[in-house]
Amino acid sequence: MVLATGNRGKLAEIMEIVRPMGIEVVPQSEFAVPEIEESGLSFVENAILKARNAARHSGLPALADDSGLEVDALNGAPGIYSARYAGDERDDQANNRLLLSRLAGIPDENRTARFQCVVVLLRHPDDPVPLICHADWEGRIVDQPRGENGFGYDPLFAVAGMRCTSAELSAEEKNRIGHRGRALAMLARQLPAWMAR
Repeated sequence: MVLATGNRGKLAEIMEIVRPMGIEVVPQSEFAVPEIEESGLSFVENAILKARNAARHSGLPALADDSGLEVDALNGAPGIYSARYAGDERDDQANNRLLLSRLAGIPDENRTARFQCVVVLLRHPDDPVPLICHADWEGRIVDQPRGENGFGYDPLFAVAGMRCTSAELSAEEKNRIGHRGRALAMLARQLPAWMAR
């Protein structure tokens, strides 16, 4: 299947997660799939848009993910705009700086947040029954980046029940307990029955 993402961090993470599941994915860049505007109003809508676009241009079943960070003190922002929070250039450091500036003065106990991930699998671009799986990951936003691993908001996301940020976890641990890894594990469990329909 074709993997509908142009985000290098997400691409590496998804390929690492699905490899042991026996799912073979090929990045959409190998098919010159053009980026599509994420014009949906939800993670589900955007994931479906990306999967349809990749399936249409590649002729293969398409797997897409739409994910982001919701911060309670910011009424769920950055949400579906997480990747381009600080502008269309999708700069992780700029996004993190903007997030910290908007949370300035907010006490630690009010900095609760969660990552959301929706993964969608389509057999073909007009598939009326996509396989959709969702997982979230609870935590809070720390006041300065910590850790060298991961990408995006990982250095600011303190994992609930742990004394570390997502960026301080190993890739294996993050993939096991994180939002994307759990959503993809759910998809892998449902895949045989879905493909048999």
